[in-house]
Parts: sequence; structure tokens; C-alpha cells
Amino acid sequence: RARPAGGPAAMAQARVLLTKEQAPQAVPASDLPMKVYEVAQKTGPDSSSGLATAGFRTAKYLLPEWHQSNSDLYHKAFASCEQAECRRAEAKELAEHAAAAAQRAQQDSMATLGQRLQDIHFWKAELQKEIEDLEAETGLLAAQKLRLERVLDATEVPYAIATDNLQCRERRQLPDLVSDEVERELLKEAELIRNIQELLKRTLMQAGNQMRLNRDHKEVCEMDWSDKVEAYNVDDKCGRYSNQSTNVQFHPSSVKFEESASTPETWAKFSHDNIYRAEREKLASINLRALIDNILHDVSEDLRMQCAAVNEAFAKRCEELDDTKHKLEHHLKKILKEIGDQEASIAALKQAIKDKEAPMKVAQTRLYDRSFRPNVELCRDETQFRLISEAEELTESVESLKKKLLESEQTLRNLEDTRMNLEKEIAVKTNSIFIDRQKCMAHRTRYPVVFKLAGYQ
Repeated sequence: RARPAGGPAAMAQARVLLTKEQAPQAVPASDLPMKVYEVAQKTGPDSSSGLATAGFRTAKYLLPEWHQSNSDLYHKAFASCEQAECRRAEAKELAEHAAAAAQRAQQDSMATLGQRLQDIHFWKAELQKEIEDLEAETGLLAAQKLRLERVLDATEVPYAIATDNLQCRERRQLPDLVSDEVERELLKEAELIRNIQELLKRTLMQAGNQMRLNRDHKEVCEMDWSDKVEAYNVDDKCGRYSNQSTNVQFHPSSVKFEESASTPETWAKFSHDNIYRAEREKLASINLRALIDNILHDVSEDLRMQCAAVNEAFAKRCEELDDTKHKLEHHLKKILKEIGDQEASIAALKQAIKDKEAPMKVAQTRLYDRSFRPNVELCRDETQFRLISEAEELTESVESLKKKLLESEQTLRNLEDTRMNLEKEIAVKTNSIFIDRQKCMAHRTRYPVVFKLAGYQ
């Protein structure tokens, strides 16, 4: 049968009407059975149907009522058909709408899953990059820490050299046991090395702490990255489900939000904060590496400069000792020559005194013999006066020579003392030169090179 004109509006109107009491309707044009009318018969008082048929007529409907009843049935059947047709149309439309809605919802879910996979992939890539950067940075910091350890070990040799030099120089003899420029530079070097060692130990501790922080934040990022990988796999698995999948089933209890579930904002903030803290520690590690570079450069420069200052002081001191020793040896030569001359002079004085014995004997013998002149011949003549004068002159001359001999002998003794002092002082200077040059400076040739003091060996 033809569908009523009017489309969905008419169907909607029909649905509205069916919810109320049906109003009389005009019967649409259709091929209905022809109504057959019987010929009216006489029913008057003179007719043959009278009281005899009255009992058969009491329970029957009238013919118009019969027609009305059939008409009502027709209308009810038509209305039922219309209602069924509307319901079928509604059911079909609802099914199509539900299918389209389900398809759109599934497409939206797929789109959101795809977007979610992109977001997870983005943060996973950022975390992976941060993990790799932290691992590389920790490796670089470990290399710097190894350099610090090498430099700390290398400083033991300069410290041992400086202390050994100070101990060796304590064996200098007086008067060379002085607090000279070399000793001041050696003390400065020992103090510098001790301060450098303390600085290196503190920096080593700081580097160890920073490496631990780097590893801690790397572990946090790795845990976050691992969760992202697992979530990515879960969402990727969910994205592969379709209506034709055989491994899907009902899970009514899953259609609810977990109380501990995060929001997209807190989810993104969690990874952002992890990366931010990791970046902060990475920057701190980079700054620490730069600081270690500067420290090692300054340490090597300071040690080499101080070593050069000590070596220069040693060279100057050895030069002074050499010069002093040469001067002492020169004076010793003069003293030895003077001692020889003085000994010759003493020998000459002794010979001169001895040479005065014969004239003294002659003069005294003459005087003695003339004292035996008889009587008036024992005269104080010119000869007597001259002999007496000669004896006195000889006596004065001998006394002067003896005095001069004593003075010469004392001078010789002084010269001998000076010679002994010079020889002793030369020995002291020789010992000082041996200690400074053969012991200290030779030991300082084992001073570490700059390459080693910078921690590259």
C-alpha cells in the first residue's frame, strides 16, 4: 500500500496523534467493498412481522451500527498499520542513527587515541632525549672527576719534593742555616699544595654529589619514560581494536573514572617537571664541569709558577753560594800565600836575632877585656863609650827583633786561624751547594709536567 504523503513530518504528526484518543478521520480513497442495501419491507401494523418476531429483534444491532462497527474496525486496522509503519520507520531511523553515532564515537575515540599517542610519543621522545643527555653529561662529569683524582694523586709528588727539600736544607751547617728566599718559597709551595689538595677534595665531593643527582634524575626520567612506553603500547593496542576483533569482550566495571587518575594537565605537568629538574641538574653539571676545568687549569698554572719561583730561588741561592765560595777560596789562597810569607819573615827575624849574637859577643867581649886595663888606663875613652853604645844598640835591636818576632808569630797564628775558618766556611758552602744543587734541585727534576698536573695522565 502507498505510504502517506508528507514524509517525516507527517510521520511525526502521526506519532503525536497516536498518543492521544483517536479522532474521527476521513477514510482515504480506497477500493472498499460495495455496500449492499436490501429493499425496505413493510413494517407497519398490518405487516406479517408483528409481535410474533419481537423476541428475535431485541438483542441485535441496527444496520447502521453494523456498518459503523465495520468502519471502526477498518479505521483501527488502518491506524494500526500506520502506527506499525511509523514504528518501523522510527526503529530503522533509530538503528541507523545509533549505528552512525557509534561509528562517529568510535572514530572520535580513534582520533583521541591517535592524538594521545602523539602526545605520549612527544613526551617519550623528550624524556628519552633528556635521559641520553643526562647519561652523556654524567659520563663527561665522570671524566672530569677522574681528572680531579689524577691531579690529587699527582700533587703528592710535589708535596713530597717540597717537604724533602725543607728537610734536606735543615742539614745545612751554621752559618748557612738561614731562613732565605728558597726556604720561604718552599714553605709557600708546601702551603699552596696543601690548599690545592683540600680544594680538589672538596671539588671531588661536589662532583660525586652532582653525579648522584644526575643518576637520580635520570632514574626518575627513565621510570617516567618506561611508564610512557607502557601507556603507548596500551593505547596502540587499543587503537588496533575494531568491530571485527575477536579478542574484545564486555567489561562493564571499566566504564568509570579511577579516583587516583590524573588529569591531562597534571599528566603533562608531571613529565614537564621531571624534564625541568633534569635540565636544571644537567645545567648544574655543565657549570660544575666548567668550574673543574678552571680549577684544574689554575691549579696546574699555580703549581708550575710556584715551582718556577722555587727553582729560580734555588738557582740564585746556588749562584750566591758559588760566588761566596769562590771569594772564600780566593781569600784562602791569599791567606796561604801570606802565611808562607809570614813564615819566611819569622824565619828571617829569627836569623836576624841569631845574626846579632856574634856582634853582641864581640862587643861584650871587648868591653869585658877592656875592663882589665890597669890603673889609669881604665879610661872612659871614646872607644869605651862607643863599645857601650854598640852593645846597647845591639841589645835594643835584638829586643826589637824579638818583639817583632812575637808580633809576627801572633800574626801567623791569626793567619792560621783565618785559614782554618776559611777552610771551614768553604766546607760549609760546599755542603750547602751540595744540598741545594745535588739533593734539592736534582730531586725537583722529578716534578710532574703540566700535562700530568692538568689530570690528563
